[in-house]
Amino acid sequence: MSDDDVPETLATYLRLRGLKAPQRRKRRTRVDPDDANAPFMPGRDPQGLGDALAALTKQAGWNAQLAQEDLLLQWPEVAGPDTAAHTEAVSYVNGVLTVRCDTTAWTKQLQLMRSHILTQIQLQHPEAGVQSIRFLGPDVPSWNWGPRTAPGRGPRDTYG
Repeated sequence: MSDDDVPETLATYLRLRGLKAPQRRKRRTRVDPDDANAPFMPGRDPQGLGDALAALTKQAGWNAQLAQEDLLLQWPEVAGPDTAAHTEAVSYVNGVLTVRCDTTAWTKQLQLMRSHILTQIQLQHPEAGVQSIRFLGPDVPSWNWGPRTAPGRGPRDTYG
């Protein structure tokens, strides 16, 4: 009998009777160090859900979009409680953050503080990619009503 032809049960019987069973050659398998599925290799440890989601968002390229959404949602923490009470982060498009203010006085004050606010945003949310901030004043009433409006300055054009 060759080494590969001896069944396990016969080898056990021969060992129990005190006879020498033919030895099977153990095949050595090589572990490829680049195989991510091999046991005891780096990267095989269990991960937390947060780590797995962070890896997924990085792999999918969503980090910048999520940072932009975080900036809009966390505007009160970025701007401070006093400023956030009078402002609202409205949108983010092409590197420009748009902030709507309650009054024109707040709009002017924040325009003067633009560089400071922009620095705070870049420190707290660097992946958002904010390049500039646009401050808008309160909504003014529109004189354009209905489908037949005439272009012009509004009600003042009838006084002259």
